[in-house]
This record gives sequence, structure tokens and C-alpha cells, in this order.
Amino acid sequence: MLIPLKDDNPLTRIRFQYVTVALIAANVAAFLWQVTLPADEARLMMYAFGMVPKVLFGEAILPAEANLIPAPLSLLTSMFLHGGWMHLIGNMLFLWVLGDNVEDSMGHGRFIVFYLATGLAAGLAHALTQPDSTIPTIGASGAISGVIGAYLVLHPKAQILTLVVRFFIRIPAFIVLGLWIGLQVMNAAIDDGTGGGVAWWAHIGGFVAGALLVIPLRRKTLPLFDGHFAGPGASDAARRPKSRPRSKPRSKSRPRLGRRRRPWE
Repeated sequence: MLIPLKDDNPLTRIRFQYVTVALIAANVAAFLWQVTLPADEARLMMYAFGMVPKVLFGEAILPAEANLIPAPLSLLTSMFLHGGWMHLIGNMLFLWVLGDNVEDSMGHGRFIVFYLATGLAAGLAHALTQPDSTIPTIGASGAISGVIGAYLVLHPKAQILTLVVRFFIRIPAFIVLGLWIGLQVMNAAIDDGTGGGVAWWAHIGGFVAGALLVIPLRRKTLPLFDGHFAGPGASDAARRPKSRPRSKPRSKSRPRLGRRRRPWE
């Protein structure tokens, strides 16, 4: 089990990750609302605001008491509901560790668009692979998967402090996050259709959407894969090839004047 706790990747373009913190606060607030509801009403709200694939595609209709919003809107509302404390904490931990740098890469406004777009893509990926499902899908996992995909494209070499079983180890992001997405693909491949309560294809869809969307949404001078970028938006200094500093020129000294040699000498 790999649990990221902290990365060694400071912010360079924004002062604080306001959107990341706001998203965490919104998810926590929604969950606190959930736990205050009676059990029957909480279950009803999961159907009302969760994404049910068969309802989304118009093949089923929710009971009147649960039919509170248009079905397409459930792709958005489902992103802020969670099935338990561990579900919430796991998602928010990934968002806290990785979200600030993704927000830093594109700015506050674009990060909001990015987060919601990857969450919607994740929900659609799950619905398309389970079109007959009548089980409500909830959780921010799809959008968090998008953040993971973007972080991997931007900072694969960043060191992440990771809890591995009982040990704290600093591991490059491409190993931690690469193993994570590999596990999602493996579980999706062997899944018998029920998923055991986990929407594996939502994770994969969100990851792919995040890895692709970060390219046009990031600041144009920001490099990918911890490399160097010198595209059209780069400054002249970024385009100019690096060269070795010139050594200090030797000072020229005047030749000593001596007796002129005669041609016959």
C-alpha cells in the first residue's frame, strides 16, 4: 500500500493553493451534511445526487422523492459525495499533496475548469463501461485521478514522501503514481462487472483526461516531464541555447621594445 503524504515541490507561480483548499472544504462540508442525515434519507440522497448510469442515459427513472435534479447534473453533484470517512480522507489526501502544484501550473481559474472537466470525463467513462448499472456512483476519485495524471505529466521526477506499509520513504512521483494507475488498469481488466464498489474505469478516464488537458491548460512556458520548454510563448532567454560562460579574456601586454635587428645580423 502506497500512501503519498508530502512532496518536495514548492509553488513557483501562485502564493497559495486557494482552489485546492476550497475544493477540500466543499467535499468535507458535503460529507458532514451526509452524516447528519438519517440512514434512509442519506441513501435516498445518494440516488438523488449520485450518478446512476442507467438514469443518465434515460433508460431508467428515479422515484419521485429522489428525482430532484436533471440526470446530466448528477455528473457534477456526485463528485462532492463520499461513501465513508476513509473514502473522503483518501481522496482529499491525494488532492492536498498533488493539487497545489497542478493549480500552480495553470492558475486558479483554469484549475477549477480542469478539476470539473476531469471529474465529468471520469463519470462518463464509468457510465459508458457500465451503462446498465443502477448503482449510484459518488466520490471525487475521478477528478483526483485527473490531478494525478496532470502531476505525472508535469513533475514525474518530484520526490514524494510515501507511507509504504509501515515505512516512510521518499520515492519519485513516476514510481508512486505509475504504480497507482497500473493498479487501476489491472483491476479494471480483471473486474467481473461489479467492481466491488470501485469505479475503476472512472479512475482511468479521469487520469487520461487529466494527462491530456494539462498540456493546453498549463502556462505556456511551463515545461512538461520536469524538462525544458521553448515554445512560442517562451521568452527569448528560454529559447536561447545554453552555452558555457566565456573565460575572462587575457589582458594584452605591450611587447617589450628592444634593439631593432638589422637585416644582416
